[in-house]
Amino acid sequence: MIYSMILVALFGAVMAGAQGMAPRCADDARRLTAAITADSLLAGTLARFVDHYPRRLSGSAMLEASLDDIIARLRQDGWNVRTQPVMVPHWERGEESLTMASPVTRRLPMLGLGGSIGTGGRPLRAAVLVVQSFAELERRATEARGRIVVFNVPFTTYGETVQIRSRGAIAAAKAGAVASLVRSVGPYGIQTPHTGGMAYDSAVARIPHAAITMEDAMMLQRFQDRGEAVELELVMNGQWFAEAPSRNVVIELPGTELPQEVVVMGGHIDSWDVGQGAMDDAGGCFAAWRALHAMRALGMKPRRTIRVVFWTNEENGLRGGLAYAEQTAMEKHVLAIESDEGTFAPRGFQTNAKGALFATLKEIGSLLAPINASAVVEGGGGADISPLEKKGVPVMSLQVDGSRYFWYHHTDGDTFDKLDAKELNHCAVALAVMSWCAANLP
Repeated sequence: MIYSMILVALFGAVMAGAQGMAPRCADDARRLTAAITADSLLAGTLARFVDHYPRRLSGSAMLEASLDDIIARLRQDGWNVRTQPVMVPHWERGEESLTMASPVTRRLPMLGLGGSIGTGGRPLRAAVLVVQSFAELERRATEARGRIVVFNVPFTTYGETVQIRSRGAIAAAKAGAVASLVRSVGPYGIQTPHTGGMAYDSAVARIPHAAITMEDAMMLQRFQDRGEAVELELVMNGQWFAEAPSRNVVIELPGTELPQEVVVMGGHIDSWDVGQGAMDDAGGCFAAWRALHAMRALGMKPRRTIRVVFWTNEENGLRGGLAYAEQTAMEKHVLAIESDEGTFAPRGFQTNAKGALFATLKEIGSLLAPINASAVVEGGGGADISPLEKKGVPVMSLQVDGSRYFWYHHTDGDTFDKLDAKELNHCAVALAVMSWCAANLP
């Protein structure tokens, strides 16, 4: 009760200086904020889901079982659920291990990178060359032949450092390496490897490609710097299978005046085959669901259709986002919003909107000042809505306190306990207010 009273007072202060669209949405934003911040079900619903359905990699029985569960629960919640068929890639890592054979014997934590080939059914043993950049590898290419190349590249930004993970196997193969290992992409580690996608180039040989912990990458660097030869033994059994059927899951509140115009929001329900995929990205999906649930529970009926999508196969294919754009090609999307950067404390949104629309979205963002999520800045959307962006749809992505996101990203550490129930509710508030006000623009 005290918290709700504080929010009411904060809304009064926000409205005192607001212009244009914000005052038109103020009462609805206040109602949504009060209802969602009082929600005691969201965190528990998410916890139950990820506890029962972790490791939801595309093509897996676990992903499809999780979608069955979501569909059943959405129907229990009173939604008319529809699905969109999607064929998705199917890769499995199989058994894998990494052992330091010399100068000391030690088992090293590792994770094969998504899509990597295996070691041919037998251990691969070779000497190591540690490098700190693609440029260093090029300079030392003659030393890399027949070796396992280890990329010990410290984290700067995800967009920059992930290039080592994505293209490391290509660069190492060009230099004649027999395998490549990357320092896990993240700013902080506790001996936890991070998996993720990678690529091959048909112009060079395909070699096994895996991630090791940042601590072990630095240790291997120290051995090399001391002049101690390092030999590793790598076992990987990753392989591809035939594509498998999956689904996007869709619910919506139909528009009363312009039902053919759509504001869509959501996240991706698939995850890597480690951890629970709680922050990446079940939390984003469930926050969007509860945002729509709150609108319906309050009897709110939007001018335009507001839709929530649980996209499939973002992590290693983007087939869900592509299929959604194709299967809704005849509809008019006026805004697409994605939540795929964790469900920590929300800070606002970034968007590619320009001109008057950008100004209006900034006004709507001001309504989120009571939960400290009012920033609306220039930027882009997310992966699942990128096919819509290419069609000219304005896009937005929810921005949160990302200080800890890459600690757990694509690891066994992505579990529900990293999230906070209040912050999760605030993410749902941000999605609800932004989507509602956008759907009711004149």
